[in-house]
Amino acid sequence: MDFYPIAIEKLIEEFAKLPGIGYKTAQRLTLHVLNLPQEEVNAFADALVKGRGTIKYCSVCGNYTEKDPCAICSNPNRDSSVICVVEEPKDIMAVEKVREYNGVYHVLHGNISPMAGRGPNDIRLKELVSRMNGEVKEVIVATNSTVEGEATAMYISRILKPLEVKVTRIAHGLPVGGDLEYADEVTLSKAIEGRTEI
Repeated sequence: MDFYPIAIEKLIEEFAKLPGIGYKTAQRLTLHVLNLPQEEVNAFADALVKGRGTIKYCSVCGNYTEKDPCAICSNPNRDSSVICVVEEPKDIMAVEKVREYNGVYHVLHGNISPMAGRGPNDIRLKELVSRMNGEVKEVIVATNSTVEGEATAMYISRILKPLEVKVTRIAHGLPVGGDLEYADEVTLSKAIEGRTEI
């Protein structure tokens, strides 16, 4: 292990806590930041602190937002009769890149995973059911193509069918075991176009 002053080691440790960042990448990021002009470091630190302090969850869909409700939920040009259900806010960004979908969203903030001790009450399913106000015609389930994502999709289908809402699942253009965040726009576009009822 390289020897650095304690302040540098601490910065490397903090960068290494980020997902997908190992020690070597954290080291590179730290050394890059140390070589930035002080104004850029201040702007970076300020953006982190302000972002963490002002970003919250939309009370309607659960997406990240500064204003409540979020820009998507409050947009009158979006079709509120179609709700796309995703696991995490990052999945909304992936679907929005496709520019094929004009409905609204619902973020579960997780999935059903008995192995991880997460059941239906641990994700935002009650909030989804409460959005079924008679105006919602279709719920598109866009959970990841994992065992947990499939289990969550089937559970959603089961709880919404009695409410006479059409429940569809995005087509499996996505690789099994893959996450929406890493899919390219063409794959996601085909997956949304080829969704099927579940």
